[in-house]
Amino acid sequence: MNPILSHLSQDKILRAVIESLNLPELPDNQDVYKTLLDSIVSQQLSVKAANTIFGRFCQLFPNNYPEPNLLLQTSAETLRSAGLSGQKANYLKNIADFHLHTFPISYENLNTLTDEEIIKTLTVIKGVGKWTVEMLLIFSLKRLDVLPLDDLGIRQGFIKLYGLEQTGKALFPAMNEIAEAWQPYRSVACRYLWLAKDTPKP
Repeated sequence: MNPILSHLSQDKILRAVIESLNLPELPDNQDVYKTLLDSIVSQQLSVKAANTIFGRFCQLFPNNYPEPNLLLQTSAETLRSAGLSGQKANYLKNIADFHLHTFPISYENLNTLTDEEIIKTLTVIKGVGKWTVEMLLIFSLKRLDVLPLDDLGIRQGFIKLYGLEQTGKALFPAMNEIAEAWQPYRSVACRYLWLAKDTPKP
């Protein structure tokens, strides 16, 4: 067992999950700018619907790539024709503008920053919230110690595995207390929580 899983397996409940489920490898995805656009499109949509709309959005551009300068020049009507709401279309343009004029959103640039610095940097963009950046940290930048407590699936995973009865704001301290023992690998633990939440009990 690798050192990360050995550390997390000190939590008996999590150890049972680790022993019963195979966590897939994260694909290499260093195009953080495009991933951030995809995250905005995906908000409040099913995976199937999000993939369809993002595919249509990309097809609006040469080589299926929304270069920021071209995205800024694209009319709201054209963006809505791909299935985007007016609000999401504006958010995508906000990202493109930030990328061009404020801070180039690249894997190399972000990788020089701490998790908190990345959250602070990107949540300046209107439409990009903390949860969106946390997903970017876990799945694109592959940061190991992110705990996205605002994620509904994570809360459901804690409740399912640990039998937590707290609700609302009272749930957060209980989750934090459990997750303290997972440091510095809370991202990996959370990926197991997501997997366990969606896996039926035998």
